[in-house]
Amino acid sequence: MTLDHRLDAEYEELRRTVEQFAHDVVAPKIGEYYEQDEFPYEIVREMGRMGLFGLPFPEEYGGMGGDYFALCLALEELARVDSSVAITLEAGVSLGAMPIYRFGTDEQKRTWLPKLCSGEMLGAFGLTEPECGSDAGGTRTTARLDPETDEWVINGTKCFITNSGTDITGLVTVTAVTGRKPDGRPLISSIIVPSGTPGFTVAKKYSKVGWNASDTRELSFDDCRVPAANLLGEPGRGYAQFLRILDEGRIAISALATGLAQGCVDESVTYARTREAFGRPIGDNQAIQFKIADMEMRAHTARLAWRDAASRLLHEEPFKKEAALAKLYSSEIAVTNAREATQIHGGYGFMNEYPVARMWRDSKILEIGEGTSEVQRMLIARELGLTG
Repeated sequence: MTLDHRLDAEYEELRRTVEQFAHDVVAPKIGEYYEQDEFPYEIVREMGRMGLFGLPFPEEYGGMGGDYFALCLALEELARVDSSVAITLEAGVSLGAMPIYRFGTDEQKRTWLPKLCSGEMLGAFGLTEPECGSDAGGTRTTARLDPETDEWVINGTKCFITNSGTDITGLVTVTAVTGRKPDGRPLISSIIVPSGTPGFTVAKKYSKVGWNASDTRELSFDDCRVPAANLLGEPGRGYAQFLRILDEGRIAISALATGLAQGCVDESVTYARTREAFGRPIGDNQAIQFKIADMEMRAHTARLAWRDAASRLLHEEPFKKEAALAKLYSSEIAVTNAREATQIHGGYGFMNEYPVARMWRDSKILEIGEGTSEVQRMLIARELGLTG
């Protein structure tokens, strides 16, 4: 028996295709979008035409017939150039469309997935709330079923929701308390809310430190009514469903973080070869060489971690711990690599015209979004049998 970590021909072709797209299409344009806080509709449309939003979904729903590993490969290559574009794809697929694919009825899948897979429409994932943060089980948004109209009536607020307010956003799947267990704990369900539904208000974009070319907003629901048929999955199982979605999403975020970390290496190698100080390239200095060597070591190790977690997912093996390990490690080394890349670039690293400045600003959120580093450590400890 042999163990081969190399990509097969199909995966490698995808990786190369996305790599070329990132360098030829994303890199020349994204800086302007980023500095103007504009959503890159043109780039997203091209990603849709390439089939990136449909990578892990079956062809019967308009997908590419690929898998989650293929999605993560694409995310890593995009994030080597820009994280705003990568997070738009990640959230649109793993958080927007995947819950419908995993838990939706046949009718829900036929209704929503074709447009989500084509990139014609974006979906969003409404979980986080202003007063709950990492405590997703503390959901305060409520939904009651009106028996006279057979509609869910939703009230509450969600925050930090990616892809929720673009011109092509078509739906947000929200978690809401729909009842109580005998011991008083909430029953949380998931409900699909189409964009433009009366009572559903999307706030203006946040002013963010990073990810400036992605869409992030607060959402509010004031007696927002949707049909009872918009329930996603089993009633009272919304929390469990989204925990599964978050486990998968952490692999995707790990791939994205790995891409950012590798992008820092790419930019630092190029700069070290061309930037001269005291009559020679700074890359001739051992101090710079060691910094970049350590950066490459971190990115390589992070790649092994997310690929291991993704492999376990594809083989239907337990992957919760491995996903948490990958997300924790890759997000923290992305921050480290971004800091070191900025240091290598010196004053130029503080200038927004250089990609490493954008990477530095984008990296920190990776230790927070889709489960903070502290939450990942809790999950790992629990999987090791440590409770309390």
